[in-house]
Amino acid sequence: MIGVCIPLGPTPYPGLMISRGGSASRTATPRRYLMCPPEHFAVTYAINPWMRPGEPTDAATAMRQWAELRQIYLDLGHDVRIIEPVPGLPDMVFAANGATVVGGTVLGVRFRHPQRAGEAGAYLQWFRDRGYPRVRVPRQVNEGEGDFVFTGRVLLAGHGFRSDEAAGTELAEVFGLPVVSLRLVDPRFYHLDTALCVLDPDTAMYYPPAFDDAGRAAIAAQFAELIEAKDEDAEVLGLNAVSDGQHVVLPVQARSLAGQLRERGFEPIGVDMSEILKSGGGPKCCTLELRG
Repeated sequence: MIGVCIPLGPTPYPGLMISRGGSASRTATPRRYLMCPPEHFAVTYAINPWMRPGEPTDAATAMRQWAELRQIYLDLGHDVRIIEPVPGLPDMVFAANGATVVGGTVLGVRFRHPQRAGEAGAYLQWFRDRGYPRVRVPRQVNEGEGDFVFTGRVLLAGHGFRSDEAAGTELAEVFGLPVVSLRLVDPRFYHLDTALCVLDPDTAMYYPPAFDDAGRAAIAAQFAELIEAKDEDAEVLGLNAVSDGQHVVLPVQARSLAGQLRERGFEPIGVDMSEILKSGGGPKCCTLELRG
């Protein structure tokens, strides 16, 4: 499925940016994020090419790096909420996989691999306990914002390794927004958020080889401005980044990508997530945006 599932019309969520057309000016908007401390972080199984259970991990280093990321968000004026980690769920730190939230509606997740299945219920309960009025349990396999990216106009739905292609149809039904399906073809970039980052409604950065031809064409049709990541930046998950429209928090190792962002008027902020990378994650993996 490539293209729009629902005709593009006025957004049903007031306050969400829907303008189109490139702009040299960059404007930050306050965001609300959900994060989970990596108290139980470890690499005890391998479900992506980055994970090597035989190599040592350091939970204290992971916690320090995560805390630095959280502090960056706070210093930028963003609201950070915390979900308590659950013993036995070492990947629960990857809050982006916990749900998709747009306009206050929550679509839960259904994980591909049984090792992560327990996270789905923990995140759903967090939303229910806080009185979210519309919390949906998914029918299809989807891994939340790992594969679903909101541009401000449409939802991009990655598939090929984790989320089902059919999850895009369910996404359109739940949120009433257009959905564009993108096939991932490189197993190193197993989630959409490892290969593409929306910087503002008109601008994105991405790694073209992670997508098939139709996916690259669909991405080009969605954005007035595209930044292409070089191999060396993609290979440190430099695209697993978080943008508030002006500031872009990304792995500090992605130096060339940071330079391209500066040239386009963004303010890159590097953070060391090297311990988290051992599980195939970065800043975005640790961050779920709570929209509306």
